[in-house]
Amino acid sequence: MLVEVYGGIAMRKTAVYKWVKRFSEGRDSVTDKERSGQPATSRTEENIAKIRQIVCENSRLAVRSIAEQVNIDREIVGKILTEDLDMRKVCAKMVPKELTEEQKQRRVTVCQDLLERQDDILGRVITGDETWVYQYDPETKRQSAQWNIANSPQPKNSVGPNQESKQCC
Repeated sequence: MLVEVYGGIAMRKTAVYKWVKRFSEGRDSVTDKERSGQPATSRTEENIAKIRQIVCENSRLAVRSIAEQVNIDREIVGKILTEDLDMRKVCAKMVPKELTEEQKQRRVTVCQDLLERQDDILGRVITGDETWVYQYDPETKRQSAQWNIANSPQPKNSVGPNQESKQCC
């Protein structure tokens, strides 16, 4: 009968049975009872300002460490960052380090020298079980991730391995 009168917005049959049971057990009001616990006050202007300041100081922090600093739940921090501050976590795009003209010319000279001596070098190659290779370990894409305001350009990672990129909100 409820569906005929109210259509799609009618209360479901199971919900009606629950309410009938509650009223038969002595309940006399449809308003919510007082609940124990802490009110939801984590998403305040004060906490939003704290998080904005933390991210401006170091935009590479993870949500977990921001939540620990502000002492609120990680989900709330994530919502503040994405919804209130309109930020998103982006990874730096790896680009070759910017070289001076002298460094570029030195690379050209070394490459030309190697090309001239390639027969001499390849003629002396002896295979063995040990290889000596210079290895540069740039930071991973995940390590370079930082918080940026939406619609801002993607950061470029042209800094060395022990340098920090300076960027503020």
